[in-house]
Amino acid sequence: MSDHDDLVTGIEALEEKLAQARASITHRFIGQEQVVDLALSALLCGGHGLLIGLPGLGKTRLVETLSTVMGLDSNRIQFTPDLMPADILGSEVLETGTDGTRAFKFIAGPIFCQLLMADEINRASPRTQSALLQAMQERQVTVAGQDRPLSPPFHVLATQNPIEQEGTYPLPEAQLDRFLVQIDVDYPDRDTERAILLATTGVSEADAHRVFTAEELIEAQTLLRRMPVGESVMEKILDLVRAFRPDDPTASQAVRDSVAWGPGPRAAQALMLTVRARAMLQGRLAPDVDDVAAMAQPVLTHRMALSFAARASGESLDGLIADTVAQITRIEAAA
Repeated sequence: MSDHDDLVTGIEALEEKLAQARASITHRFIGQEQVVDLALSALLCGGHGLLIGLPGLGKTRLVETLSTVMGLDSNRIQFTPDLMPADILGSEVLETGTDGTRAFKFIAGPIFCQLLMADEINRASPRTQSALLQAMQERQVTVAGQDRPLSPPFHVLATQNPIEQEGTYPLPEAQLDRFLVQIDVDYPDRDTERAILLATTGVSEADAHRVFTAEELIEAQTLLRRMPVGESVMEKILDLVRAFRPDDPTASQAVRDSVAWGPGPRAAQALMLTVRARAMLQGRLAPDVDDVAAMAQPVLTHRMALSFAARASGESLDGLIADTVAQITRIEAAA
């Protein structure tokens, strides 16, 4: 069997398994299919996700369900203003042996897991938030001068409340850039909310079941990176990312007037991975330009910012992204 045939067979088998995983997740996390797909995309790409939504919309429930379905060892950290870096990473303690000798022993923190839920991440101080930076990028932490690797796979799904800003600390740009996607969790529609009422207010609730193992997820991540990406899709990714940089010659006047800083190369890398994940979740063997347009908002929103003047005039970052994506798509269609 050729490498191409092997790749096709592997992708088709993975697509069937992903359909089972999605069905198990949505059985417990009802509705919100786009949220589920984005969270699955983050895991398939080996990345991290930032879930932003009001309290009570099921963010914690989603992460717990994902850990069960994907077969991942998970921990949860409730971020508070008094949380210290050692509470996340762990620390060394002086231990006395039975023979009276003393030695330092490392006590691992909750970050040593496969799926970490950082609940209300913006409530911790910047010093504590920075404890995640090395782990999210390098998959290792340095404690007492010693590098300690994290067991693969390692993912962070962080939650953030968009309305209660008192006593919170905005995430630094360097940390935001390490999140593969921003996942906005909105209110459910009426039919979905009715289904939630029926499913969660009875004597028993639906349970999720494991579909993947950690090893199978790692294999899926490797397979995803082997999925081919056409030249036209790659050019669309480059066009889109560069179009949001105010100092780039291809940027529109609207972007130059409104954007304070634009996305870096990591945004292009994120798009390159997430378009593959979207294609895979939809049962296709390769991504197309529609996938790039669909993934632009979750990949780019947290990697750029409007200027003060643009915010003061009521401009919307989501609107600017949508307009620019539509403009680039029209240019390609005309070509």
